[in-house]
Amino acid sequence: MKSILITTKAAFIAAFFVACGGESTDIAKPDTAMSHTENHPVTKDTTTIENGQEVFFDGLKEGDVVKSPLTVKFGVKGMKVMPADSGLLAGTGHHHLLMDTLGFVPAGKPVPMGIASILHFGKGQTESKPLTLKPGKHRLTLQFANGHHISYGVRMSKTIEIEVK
Repeated sequence: MKSILITTKAAFIAAFFVACGGESTDIAKPDTAMSHTENHPVTKDTTTIENGQEVFFDGLKEGDVVKSPLTVKFGVKGMKVMPADSGLLAGTGHHHLLMDTLGFVPAGKPVPMGIASILHFGKGQTESKPLTLKPGKHRLTLQFANGHHISYGVRMSKTIEIEVK
């Protein structure tokens, strides 16, 4: 019964933000949104982030002026990109793109799903499909997470602001 209530609450939160266009900067906290970890206990991430490990936008930097649609490319140093269904392998993970929303997902918390402004690249992709963004400023955050979509935290995230003309 508790599982049904949690799932219903998460679905309501996700539907609310999708209906609102997913552009709010005050979305649900990651631990209250539905995640891919329903069948796995969410525990504190014990992975140590080593010096030199980081995520980055490939070919896109702070303050860039771009045209829409935009393909966003991303990379990682010191870790390996693997599909989420590869499981929990040390030193591996996959990308998530948060658009005009959370600055990052805290370490040990699941990356929310079911929210239009948070894209999961669980097949190990290193670029998005062309994204149609409205003219104006947009905040993009790249977040790396493990095979259960549990965030590696701020040290494995990168946030930039771009402008779409």
